[in-house]
Amino acid sequence: MTELAFREGIMDQIRLREQRFDERAYLFVLAALEHSQTRLVERRHITGPELAHACRDLALHRFGVLARVVLEHWGMRSTMDIGDIVFTLVDLGLLISQPQDSRDDFYGVFDFADAFEREYPWSTAHV
Repeated sequence: MTELAFREGIMDQIRLREQRFDERAYLFVLAALEHSQTRLVERRHITGPELAHACRDLALHRFGVLARVVLEHWGMRSTMDIGDIVFTLVDLGLLISQPQDSRDDFYGVFDFADAFEREYPWSTAHV
């Protein structure tokens, strides 16, 4: 997959609304959205929990045992942060949401410590 990048000025608009996250966090969420779509038989709307899990899967695939460290470096510490990123992109018209979609859809989907450490395939914590 080729590396994503924002058009000139888009990140400036994002920073005016939300400054907690690195640009790479937004690009990563968009990549996870596309990653989840490629796994489907037919493209469709992705729910908040589905996108959160796609972010987890892609982070583990790309960064392995460093997944949590990388995401936290970008400002992502919980699934609610994924929701905040998504809805910032929705507010700017870069993503489209459904009427039933809410930031709360991302609340507590999984715990980062569990998802990226205790449940990691090589972790001894779950043995």
